[in-house]
Amino acid sequence: MISAHPTGRDFGIDSEMDQLILTAIRKKRLLRFLYNDKQRIAEPQDYGVQKGMVNLFTYQIGGKSSGHLPEWRKFAVQGISRLELLDETFAGSRAIPSHKHQIWDVLFARVDYF
Repeated sequence: MISAHPTGRDFGIDSEMDQLILTAIRKKRLLRFLYNDKQRIAEPQDYGVQKGMVNLFTYQIGGKSSGHLPEWRKFAVQGISRLELLDETFAGSRAIPSHKHQIWDVLFARVDYF
């Protein structure tokens, strides 16, 4: 059963990971994690469900990537490992270019709107 205010836990995401992501968005703190065997450092912007998959939409500012950085990146949360909440903060929401706009089926959290 999905709660009135759903979170990633309602969609099979580990409770600890879900809380770290929600805290990072609420407190505007950077996240460090592994994805596709690459360490990433990112500003979490949106966290929710798209087409049945729990995703984290970020502005990746550091670590490794197959493309240039900084850049907008979306990560399937189930593919994230070794998630860490960093002490470093960021200013908050960034202007998203129209071609990067995300449509969410369920939005758990959005930076500046949590």
